Amino acid sequence: MAKQRGDLFLLKVDTTGSGAYATVAGLRSTGFRARLRPVETTSKDSGGQRELLDGAGIQSFTFTGAGVFDSGAAHETVRSLFTGRTRRNWRITRGDGSTITAPCLVTALDYAGEHDGEETFSITLESAGAPAFA
Repeated sequence: MAKQRGDLFLLKVDTTGSGAYATVAGLRSTGFRARLRPVETTSKDSGGQRELLDGAGIQSFTFTGAGVFDSGAAHETVRSLFTGRTRRNWRITRGDGSTITAPCLVTALDYAGEHDGEETFSITLESAGAPAFA
């Protein structure tokens, strides 16, 4: 796999539910974590070894990001989705141009700032449906 620039990892949201995506903010750090909670089928006949059911389990992903909001509109969109507990389609674009699009909920939204610097934020998204990879 070729090396990719981290600054090309972008987060966009379908702000109105109509399929028009807007970049949320100027992210300085990002992370994507995919998980699978397997279904265990271990029994007395398993010979003392754990067995997992093939093709079963619950998949989920978590996206985290931190940075600086680009505009008041981006800030308002994210804040209103969080406070409204609104599920929306989000799109994560990687440096190679591939995308992950999925319905997500904003599960954490933190703000910070120093007296001699800009206001920053961090966001956590949890998947709330099947992702589409392109």
